[in-house]
Amino acid sequence: MSANGKVAIVTGGSRGIGRAVAEALLGQGWRVHICSKSPESVERALSDMAGAVEGQAVDVRDEGAVEAFVRSVGEAEGGRIDLLVNNAGLGVFGPVDELSGEVFREVIETNLLGAFYFLRSVSRVMKPRGEGWIVNIASLAGKNAMAGGAAYNASKFGLIGLSEAAMLDLRPHGVRVAAILPGSVDTGFGHPSGKSAGQGAGKGAGQSWRLQPEDVAAMVLHLLTYPENALPSLVEMRPTRPPK
Repeated sequence: MSANGKVAIVTGGSRGIGRAVAEALLGQGWRVHICSKSPESVERALSDMAGAVEGQAVDVRDEGAVEAFVRSVGEAEGGRIDLLVNNAGLGVFGPVDELSGEVFREVIETNLLGAFYFLRSVSRVMKPRGEGWIVNIASLAGKNAMAGGAAYNASKFGLIGLSEAAMLDLRPHGVRVAAILPGSVDTGFGHPSGKSAGQGAGKGAGQSWRLQPEDVAAMVLHLLTYPENALPSLVEMRPTRPPK
């Protein structure tokens, strides 16, 4: 597939799945804009990718900051945004009775409200043009609850619902919305241990059985190859050979 000249936004694009998606798109000739909450993480990613991408620090929980970022991308790209990959995420795991309201709120605001703010803002650019893709990186945790996953499960169940409703709203206008639901991905994202990690915090040792960030990136590229009359709205991904 050649997509030279097309424009993408990848949230949480400085590392992990988002970084893999950004690099995959660059390899296909896309102009890519990334964001991440950490200014240092964005600067490292921009340096590593040798100026091939644009990016800045954005807290996806900040509605105004999201709107300003999308507006700046649109202005820089002549009003064109062809793809949004909603990847920014936060995982905090622990028994439901031990979760603070602050922590629960942070997970929901990052994983669900942040995705909504970006989806809404970008769809307003795509809808008048009659085309575009919005890909939400959800999780199998959005369909399968787990002990210790109250905050994360709630956010990802919500993200799938948001994605499906947005798909129904936007497909009559040529904007296709899909959610990718990966299982275990080797990013060091977080585990049901009470610890938290941002999406793509770094790969863990001995996790070769897991999906790789590049696997999810390949699925994003694959979705973009579908003809205009076809829309896979929910895509589940699992490791082929998990531990017994």
